[in-house]
Amino acid sequence: MSAPILKLDDVYTDIAQYHVLHGVSMDVPEGGVHVLLGRNGAGKTTTLRTIMGLWQARQGAITFRGKTIAGLHTSDIARHGIAYVPENMGIFGGLTVEENMRLASTDGQFDPDRLKWIYMLFPALETFWTKSAWSLSGGQKQMLAIARAIIEKRDLILIDEPTKGLAPAIIHNMISAFREVAQETTILLVEQNFLFAKSLGQTVAVIDDGHIVHTGSMAALVEDQELQTRLLSLSLDSHQ
Repeated sequence: MSAPILKLDDVYTDIAQYHVLHGVSMDVPEGGVHVLLGRNGAGKTTTLRTIMGLWQARQGAITFRGKTIAGLHTSDIARHGIAYVPENMGIFGGLTVEENMRLASTDGQFDPDRLKWIYMLFPALETFWTKSAWSLSGGQKQMLAIARAIIEKRDLILIDEPTKGLAPAIIHNMISAFREVAQETTILLVEQNFLFAKSLGQTVAVIDDGHIVHTGSMAALVEDQELQTRLLSLSLDSHQ
């Protein structure tokens, strides 16, 4: 397995008076898709937001390619080559698809070949290029959110619950798109849809009550029904 591109070591994060992360330690190998699983409220989103500097860790170390990023502003973390697709997608509904994409680009310009590649991944974006983002369906908005994250090559993309509320056909298309994106970058994925997660993930970490309680290969977790039930109180087979 490759050396970690991202490393969290004993990270604690508080939100107001609530202690949410309690010593999270996790390595994200470089390349491919790596999944963070857990029940609702376990600390998955807080982990992503802490990595991006949207919430500051009270203690602990976060390193990206060996460099400390804990304590940096979100914009500085992004300049290291990290993109974030939040659960609420983070798109601007009053702007067109094109305007949303230009805002995500460093200089507001597009590489024509890269834009062609994004159209190949998400054809609806080309169709609705001049339309308001509000006019897009839920699946199309998610496509736009992901396209914004990849408008320029990133070293790491953090993606929070990309299939939430989407139809099965859209989810199937997302699997193909994520596999393509993972050929050039590392993805850390938070996901509740286990079919989606197991179709993509090489490694998995499970968080519970702000602690990492399991790490290993996704294949091993998929094969171990008892471990699935113990960690997640359900079976992956029941979500196929």
